[in-house]
Amino acid sequence: MRRLGTFISVVCLGISGVLSMQAVAQEVLLPKKEGSVRFAVIGDSGTGGSSQLRVAQRLTASRALFPFEFMLMLGDNLYGGERPEDFAAKFEQPYKPLLDAGVKFYASLGNHDDPTQRFYKPFNMNGERYYSFKPAQGSVRFFAIDSNYMDKAQLAWLEKELAASDSVWKICFFHHPIYSSGDKHGANVTLREQVEPLFLKYGVSLVLTGHEHFYERMKPQKGINYIIAGSAAKLRRGDIGSSAQTAKGFDEGYAFILMEIAGDQLYFQTITDAGRTVDSGTIQRKVDTTTSLKRD
Repeated sequence: MRRLGTFISVVCLGISGVLSMQAVAQEVLLPKKEGSVRFAVIGDSGTGGSSQLRVAQRLTASRALFPFEFMLMLGDNLYGGERPEDFAAKFEQPYKPLLDAGVKFYASLGNHDDPTQRFYKPFNMNGERYYSFKPAQGSVRFFAIDSNYMDKAQLAWLEKELAASDSVWKICFFHHPIYSSGDKHGANVTLREQVEPLFLKYGVSLVLTGHEHFYERMKPQKGINYIIAGSAAKLRRGDIGSSAQTAKGFDEGYAFILMEIAGDQLYFQTITDAGRTVDSGTIQRKVDTTTSLKRD
């Protein structure tokens, strides 16, 4: 992908005086087109530890260069206790600069999450284990799935929501990957058999998952793009196995993703807590000429 930005020095200020980082040169690769949809992606983030804080600092610094509007959380939002003080230490304090700036977080549930997280207002789940939302601009709809328990009711909801949406971009996000080269967990084949037919039938373009504590972008599977981003606070070094399905893998550091949708293109940049770009590129949406001009 052609470099679209310039080097800008960024000083990452410590959050609540816990950490501080030296100025580094971070390159902007995303085009920041007028009217585009801009967001960030994190998974397996809720430890409250130093790695989460470093990633949170980098996200704050990145937003100064790339003003994203919201964030997707791919599950395991809180590890361990879920008392009010845990929500404060593992979410509110690390992301305070972003929350204060009005960035909205949209969560999905992981296997370490209590389902009552759906009632926590800053996660914007509106009391539901699974839900969809559409940003104010752009023809894109996001579908948050609870991959811990895929029952008939959720599958019926997912089909109804996908069928009803006329957004040209349909993006699903949840915790357990249905394609993965991880040695620890690997692909959830049972879940794949349940949801992949719906993804194919209704034109899902991108699927984002966590659970594996690394970053992996798969080669398109049956025309759908799959990305794992489960290293926003936890890391399993050396866990990506040898697989012909992997387009890019990174299991040597903590990371998050910045994304931008403009027309039929989705631009992405994967950045480590140290500000290093480990993956970037463009996903071209496959245009369906039979799609109605109506937009939801």
